Amino acid sequence: MESTNKLFISCEEAKYICDKNQYGEASLIEVIKLNIRLAYCKVTRAYSKRNTRLTKTIKSSNIKSISPVDKERMKQQIQEELTK
Repeated sequence: MESTNKLFISCEEAKYICDKNQYGEASLIEVIKLNIRLAYCKVTRAYSKRNTRLTKTIKSSNIKSISPVDKERMKQQIQEELTK
């Protein structure tokens, strides 16, 4: 990443900080830099808005994943069917 002593950051760095911020991993100075970028960059604002919407959607979804044991069993069943 670029130098951390600049207040004006690139769009790519802003996206990186935005992603970190979604997971609560961004430092205070990074959040300040991101907010400065958000104030004048339409592209970064759009990215941040989509990122926030995606995070909320994932958190509110009731997705259940398959257990590793069940996944392995399914793989074995598929392999058995393919070898027949």
